[in-house]
Amino acid sequence: MATLRVSGIASGIDVDSIVKNMMTAKRVPLDKLSQQKQIMEWQRDNYREINSKLVDFKSNKLTAYNKSTAMNTQTAVVSGDTAALKAVATAEANGISMDITVTQLAQPVTAITAGATMSQSGSTRLTSSSTLADLQKLNTGAAQASNYTITLNDVSISLSSDLSISAAISKINSTSGTDVTAKFDEVTGKLSFASKTYSDKGKVSFGSGDTFQKLFGGVNSTLTYKPATIKVAGENGTSTDMSFASNSFKLNGVQLTLLSKSTSSSVVTTTTDATTALDTIKNFVSDYNSLLSTLNTKVNEERYSDYTPLTDEQREAMSDSQIETWETKAKSGLLKNDEILKSTLTAMRSAITEKLGQLSNYGITTGQYYENGKLYIDEDKLKQSISDDPQSVIKTFQGGSGSSVTSLFDKLSTTMTTAVEKLSTKAGTSKYSADLTAAFKYDSVMGKALADYTTRISDLQDKLDDYEDNLYKRFTAMETAISQYNSQSSSLASYMSS
Repeated sequence: MATLRVSGIASGIDVDSIVKNMMTAKRVPLDKLSQQKQIMEWQRDNYREINSKLVDFKSNKLTAYNKSTAMNTQTAVVSGDTAALKAVATAEANGISMDITVTQLAQPVTAITAGATMSQSGSTRLTSSSTLADLQKLNTGAAQASNYTITLNDVSISLSSDLSISAAISKINSTSGTDVTAKFDEVTGKLSFASKTYSDKGKVSFGSGDTFQKLFGGVNSTLTYKPATIKVAGENGTSTDMSFASNSFKLNGVQLTLLSKSTSSSVVTTTTDATTALDTIKNFVSDYNSLLSTLNTKVNEERYSDYTPLTDEQREAMSDSQIETWETKAKSGLLKNDEILKSTLTAMRSAITEKLGQLSNYGITTGQYYENGKLYIDEDKLKQSISDDPQSVIKTFQGGSGSSVTSLFDKLSTTMTTAVEKLSTKAGTSKYSADLTAAFKYDSVMGKALADYTTRISDLQDKLDDYEDNLYKRFTAMETAISQYNSQSSSLASYMSS
């Protein structure tokens, strides 16, 4: 129950001012606790900003730079029969020219229906947008149903009659475990079911009670598996017959995709182009320097210990610009000499130092000692290095198959992982999200400390409220006594005067 507060009516004393002054002194421990909590909350926000940059550098930037296409220095060109195959050079392309004739396309095990027994002209022409119900109405050989079923390699699928043919095909192809790809031909009205496995082990089996494929005349033919075969002509006039499981394979570091049997040979040549790799390395150095600068700035930022978080009373006495200036200094240096940031900086610079011999050969060097590890690029030297020995550059940055040496990108990725794990443990930040609004974990070191601050502040506030109520009770009792004394004195004076 709230305490009735009387403000010096009888005594003429400014009770509220006296209580306020007495409470100001009593509130000092509470203000210190609130300031300590505020500083920790600001620190935690700083950690989240740093964590966002670390996660972004690792998950977005390094991941993109570590893709083979990001450092690909080779370009493939097809001349001759350009319709027979497509060629894409990978980073492993060795520059050997190939004269290729496609003699046979790979054919997976494929089941084909007879085709819907209906008119394929005029208003009744069957299209991919026709529904299964539409198809059934026009198809005298299929039974009417609200749902149709198909079992592919022991996986059963139910298809509603209101689905379009394209939607039904999409559902079949997105169902896991079938290992089959279905296609519909609007010209013939036929369905085909091809195994995704390009070998003799590929299969396409159906259930005995299936009704879906009967809409399309039922399966009446099956194609057996065939490998892809090509003939590669050599420089000495000889040729080599080669076979591959599927129509897509890599040869001499070039990814080839066979499209049709050849009408004439296709000549595949590769050329070195340093542009992609050069841009990737330049962007990496820029991002690395940016992150390095951010961490160095936080670690070395000036701390103004005299500028503590403002209390409510202090805010009331200041203008908005004064508050902004004060808080800018109060928030400065909260991560000064922070051990997590310092260890991350050390690890980043160590990763560069380990590769500095190779990097300097490519034209990548560190600046002056006071620049704290900033990288610089001699672009002409780097471009020449990529052109002269692309595999060496790729191995340094991305590594390579069978290499026991950790690449620069992998080393830095590990550094980022270690850093975000430490931040997550201490501040409760997300190890996977760069979102600056992501919620903190409560079971972190700082999360538990802030919860303790909240409890202590609440308990102390309750004690101060009780103390303030007790003060008012005492002043109220005094006022009541004075009022009674004044009343008695007035009555006595009136009696004496009469």
